[in-house]
Amino acid sequence: MFTIDEYVLNSQTGQLGKVIGYGHQIINNVYTVTLQVLITETANSQKRLFVLEDIISAWRPMSVA
Repeated sequence: MFTIDEYVLNSQTGQLGKVIGYGHQIINNVYTVTLQVLITETANSQKRLFVLEDIISAWRPMSVA
């Protein structure tokens, strides 16, 4: 599991973000914990989004200097 404020990288999309919380969904009659990530956009963009990611395994820890 990840900790709140930990930076993570989505290995499928390459998106970098910060964990802001957890949620849950029922997918195919299975209770699934979801990861809420505040996505960090490119330096040229002032937009910040958060995404409810239903596959925690798609994210991996990322150290940010």
